[in-house]
Formats: sequence, structure tokens, C-alpha cells
Amino acid sequence: MLSKKLYTLLIVAFTVFNCFSQGKFTLSGIISDSKNNETLIGVNVYIPALKIGTATNEYGFYSVSVPQGEYEIEISFIGYQTIQKSIVLNQNTKMNFAIKEGGEELQEVIVKDNRSKINIKSPEMSVNKLSISAIKKMPVVLGEVDVIKSILLLPGVTNAGEGASGFNVRGGGADQNLILLDEATIFNPSHVFGFFSVFNPDAVKDLKLFKGGIPARYGGRVSSVLDIYQKDGSSKDFHINGGIGLISSRLLAEGPIVKDKASFLIGARTSYAHLFLKFSEEDKDNAAYFYDLNAKLSYKINENNNLYLSGYFGRDVFSLNKSFTNIYGNSTLNLRWNHLYSSKLFSNLSLIYSDYYYGLELDVVGFKWDSGIKNYNIKYDFKHYISDKFKLNYGLNGIYYEFNPGTIKPKGEDSGINPDQLDKKYAFEPSFYLDAENQLSKKITLSYGLRYSLFYRLGTSTINYYENNQSVTFDEDMQIYEKGIPTSTKYFRKNKVIQDYSNFEPRFSVSYQLNDNQSIKASYNRMAQYLQLISNTSSPTPLDVWMPSDNYIKPQIADQGALGYFRNIKDGAYSLEVETYYKKIKNRLDYIDGADLIANNAVEQVILNGQMRAYGLEIMVKKNEGRFNGWISYTLSKSEQQTPGRTPQEIGINNGEWYSSAYDKTHNLAVTSSYNLNEKWSFAANFTLQSGQPVTYPNGQYEYLGITVPSYGLRNENRLPTYHHLDISATLTPRKNKERKWKTEWVFGIYNLYNRMNAASINFRQNVDTGENEAVKLSIFGVVPSVTYNFKF
Repeated sequence: MLSKKLYTLLIVAFTVFNCFSQGKFTLSGIISDSKNNETLIGVNVYIPALKIGTATNEYGFYSVSVPQGEYEIEISFIGYQTIQKSIVLNQNTKMNFAIKEGGEELQEVIVKDNRSKINIKSPEMSVNKLSISAIKKMPVVLGEVDVIKSILLLPGVTNAGEGASGFNVRGGGADQNLILLDEATIFNPSHVFGFFSVFNPDAVKDLKLFKGGIPARYGGRVSSVLDIYQKDGSSKDFHINGGIGLISSRLLAEGPIVKDKASFLIGARTSYAHLFLKFSEEDKDNAAYFYDLNAKLSYKINENNNLYLSGYFGRDVFSLNKSFTNIYGNSTLNLRWNHLYSSKLFSNLSLIYSDYYYGLELDVVGFKWDSGIKNYNIKYDFKHYISDKFKLNYGLNGIYYEFNPGTIKPKGEDSGINPDQLDKKYAFEPSFYLDAENQLSKKITLSYGLRYSLFYRLGTSTINYYENNQSVTFDEDMQIYEKGIPTSTKYFRKNKVIQDYSNFEPRFSVSYQLNDNQSIKASYNRMAQYLQLISNTSSPTPLDVWMPSDNYIKPQIADQGALGYFRNIKDGAYSLEVETYYKKIKNRLDYIDGADLIANNAVEQVILNGQMRAYGLEIMVKKNEGRFNGWISYTLSKSEQQTPGRTPQEIGINNGEWYSSAYDKTHNLAVTSSYNLNEKWSFAANFTLQSGQPVTYPNGQYEYLGITVPSYGLRNENRLPTYHHLDISATLTPRKNKERKWKTEWVFGIYNLYNRMNAASINFRQNVDTGENEAVKLSIFGVVPSVTYNFKF
């Protein structure tokens, strides 16, 4: 019934909106790289006479409707030569463009584009875009180019410490970020427990980070969306590129299957640091490495239809003398069909599979542990270019989840472990959305939309029920929380609905253009997150388990508002972005003291539902042109959590008061820069400074049976020392590359130039020799030099 009403509403809306475009004609097409036919995302199509423009979508398609007439149009994109072309528009016209990179012959020419004019007008805010060429210039630890590490240099983005997994956006947890690779969900974006990301930079075409003002087409997380697209592969010529580093190497091949029609791309990476462990006889059976594979097939059926099949597979292996083995990683597969219904209506249908696996083997105990999460997703998205002043995005999707909290198997005949299967869990999450962008006047542009999401927690499962529906009880005499005791249980058959939720998620943003170079923007969005990561660490670990919302685990609901000032200086040579935001999240999980989360079949007995809030000010100044460019970003912010008592007698967590969340970083400063000295040498540097991470130190001690036991006060009332480091790199491109197909470069880097020993943690212990208590700082990296050899042909 709901679907019929929705379709009827859309048909009526389209009939009305099509009236807007009477008397106008549509110019549309695909914009690609002339060298390899790779479609380009975010290319600007601008008509100076009308001061209107648009940008290509995720598949390189653009569409703009204008009155009949003769116009000069400009096609511009960072790093590419600008095209200016005169056209006579007296009918709907399809015009594809192939643009060239800014080559050596244009070394002294500064290629400008009109992105500044469009960005000032656009209501899009709280969004950061990074080109893969900019990411590759950044110096990183151990010389491995890293997408995740690069976004840590953006305002409002921090990490949970050096070598930590994931990232935090505007005071939110790492589990509150939706990470997409070719539309498929990545549940763990890190290799080697956070040292590297799973994204092969050679295979990445484009990435966007949405921190607020998130479009209605995205859902399922409450803090941010990191949307990454892989390259399609060259359909013109065969190419190979790769790199050899100190601890890892990579290789990517791409080329035509049918010239100008079908192409392939396949890339692989692996690390080999574990080989150094074998130099020691004692450690010859140790291993710590990762490998991953990216693949994509692209097929152009005709002018209106394209097929894509893309996938990713990655694994991490960590082993100690074969007595402890840990294997984990992501797998994804996506089949997509692009169809152009008309010059104004673009569609994309996707069938997506995503899997995160975690495996653990312990020979000492004699058991094998498997866990993970899978989802199957079908989504159909439409982009409707109604007129030059009105655009619609709408679509639907449905995600089916399978959760495996843990399968325990004995390892070997001598094992004393009995096989066990924690209750597998299932869920279904359908959603519908409608999003509009509407230019009301020359100064005011609106974007508004609505997402309607539903969530069904499904059987098979045995559900516990408790007195007064309280799965956690409170002992008033001891003033502590304890596990509740079930009063009854109920078994739900397969696909039987255990609990359901639904939420309307409105989105709104507005841009008011003060003049051609300045605008003020504001946004609001509500988002619902139905999956929870069960973890009491500040940084996600591979052992953490994803759980669906149910009777006791409520969905997180976030409301975020933002206000910003945007300015282009000297015709876009410099830019300034200032934003302030406030975010509040309901139903954020908190854990009782001593919570046991591993292999817990009744995790509801150790969790409480609390709330979060985060607010801050972000400033970003960028230099966009010239030999020397980069940016400075600074964030002043606060992130807090509160879990009050459910009754007047309960104390809650931290006496029910607001306390700093594990992601609270008051100050966050990042400076990144690059300098092209000449054709041969270029240099880059990054500086990062963050407030220390909130932690809980012991505030006293007592003796029990001759053992000194520390006692702890309120949560997160202490902090680690301030975190900072400076990284530099130099890239050498031999001049002889200019005359040959085989091109090479050497990248020399130094991570943490002045050898700052940042604290990953501080542990307290009793010195066995003196008997005195002492604090011990754990630091992961000091100064780390690196060298990488890159090649392509």
C-alpha cells in the first residue's frame, strides 16, 4: 500500500515539475578522460552567459536545461585542461566530452576552473572531496599511501590514536561512519589493526566525506558517510602501474576487452613485513601480513546502457608460533546497471553483497572461533534533471542482514572445548527516499528531502524476557549494576518479526549567495542507525561484534544542524570555509562496569541506553593553485556522553552526569602542503596536533590478599598527553620519463620527523624490583624513514 502511494506521488510530482522545463532544451552527455575513457566525477559544466552550471554524477553523466540560443560552455576539472565550446541549442542535444590532463606542455599555464562559482551557489556543505593525486602526495607512515590517513587531515576528523583503527567524525564513534566502496559497505576499513587502510590508492577514482547535510540517499549511520568509487579501467590501451615499498607492494593492470566498449581492472597489494620476523629462530613461525584484491569489469552496451561488475577481497593474517592465529577481512561484490531513460532521467540499479569475517584459532585452548556479518542489498536510484533550477533524486533499497556473533568449534581430537553456536541473528532494512535541489532565485538555493527507513529484527532466535523489561538490574545497597535474570524466553522461527522500527529522516540545506565569491549555508539532517557495534574500546578491533536493534538495543537517532560561511579569494586561488555544528544522538550504548562482551549470548544484560552530544567550530583555509598549495584546518570541539539512571534511585554512569566521550578532542590542528619545485622534484609535508584522548586513570589503591589493586574514579576524566607529529616527503621523477612509456618515480619519506613518542596508552603497574607504583607509556612509532619505487607504463 505504501509503495503504491509513493509511486502515485512521484508520477504526480513529475507531471507538475515537467512544466518547469517548457520552452527549454536539454544539453546532456558523458564526460571522460581522453586517455583511457575513464568517466570523471564532479566535472563542472558552466554556461557563463546564464551563470548556471552543473557537475557530472558518479558515472560521469551531466544534464542542464537552458532556453534556446547560442552559448559558450566551459568544461573544467582540477588537473585537466579546460574546454570552451560554442553550441547552438535549438533541440535536445547529447554531447560527450573527452578532456585531457594538464600535461607537461602546459607547465607554465595555470589551469583554472569554475568549480568555485558552482560551489558557492550549491547548498552542499560539510562535505570534503580529495583527489587521489593529492592523497598520493601526502607523506605517510612506512611509505604506504593511505586514504583513511589522508582524511584525518580534514577539519572535524580525528583518530583514536596512533596505529588505531577507523576514524571519528565530529565527535562520533568509528562505528557511526558509513563506509562505501562502489556502494558496498565496508565494516572494517583497516589492515594490520589500523596501520593501513583497505583501499588500494591505485584503484580509487574518487572519494567524498559527508560530515553533515547528508543527502537522503544515504542512511544507516549517524555520524558520516565516506563514499569511494573505484576506477572503471581503461578501454583504450593496456596499462600497468604499481609500487614497491619497504614492507608492502602493489600492482594494478587495466585495459580494453573490446576497444572503447569493454574494459577490465585488477589490482593487488600485499605486505611482507612478517618475513623479517623469520630472521630470528625463535620467531620463525610468526606472521603478520595482509593482502587484498580489487577487480572491475565495465561494459558499454550502447549510449543509454552500461554494466559494471566490481569486487573487493581482503584478508589480514596474524599468527604467533602457530599457537594463536587471527584471520579477518572484507569481501564485496556489486553488479550495476546504468540506464538513461531520457536526457533528463538517469538511473542506477545495483545488486550488492558485503561480508566481514573474523576468525580466531587458539591451540593452547584447542578451539576455533568464527564470526561475522553479511548483507545483501538491492537499490534502485534515479536522478531526474527537471530543469536548470530543479533536480530530483529518488529511489529505494532493501538490505537483508545475517549476523554470526560466534561459532565455536574444537580444534583437534584432544580439545576439551564443546562445539557451540551463539544465536545467529537476521534483519531486514528497507528504505525509500526523495531529495530535491531547487534554485529559488539567483541568491538562494535549497536542498531538501526525506528518507523513510524501516527495520525488522527477524528470527531465528531465542529472546529473553525480564521483570519490568529490565535486562540490567541495579543493586541499591552496593550501588552497582548487575546482569538481569530472565523470567522467561520465547523462540522465534525463521523470518518471524521479533521487533520492528520505522523512522522519518528529514534533510534540509540552504545556500544564500552574498556575491559571486561568498555565501552562507545552513543544514539539518536526521539519521537513524539500526546496527550497533558491541565494543567497549575507543578504537574498533577485529573482535568487535555487530548487533541489530531489538527489544533492548534501540536504534541510534541523530539530529545535526550546521551553519557555515564560504568564501573564494582571488578568483578561487584561495578558499575559506568556516562551519559550526551541533549534534545530538539518542540511544547510544553504554556499558556497566565489568561488562563481558566476548561470546556473550545475552549482551543486553551488560548494556544501558544513553545519549551523546557533540558541538564545535571548524575552520579550513586552502591554497588551490600554483606550485605551492595545501590547506590548514583547525577544529575546536566537544564530544560528551550521558547515561542517567532509569529511576531516582539509580546512579547511572558517572553519577548520571555528562562526561567526555572516548572521541573527544578539544583541539585538532592539521597543516598539509605540497610544492612542485620543477619537473623532477616535488615535496610535501604534514603536521598534526590533537588534544590527548580521554582515558580513565586509577585514583587510589587497596590491598587484597597481599596484592595491590587499583581503584578508579569517574570515566574519562583524564587525558593522554597531547598528540603531534611532523611528516615530510620528496618525490623524484627522472627527466628521462618524458621520452618513454615506462615512467617511474621515487618517493622518500620521513614519518614523525622529530621523533615524538606519542602515547598510544598509559598503563599502571607495580614495579617488581622496587615495589613502587609506576606509569608505563606505550608508544608505537618514533621516527620512521621510508622509500617507495612507483612505476607505470
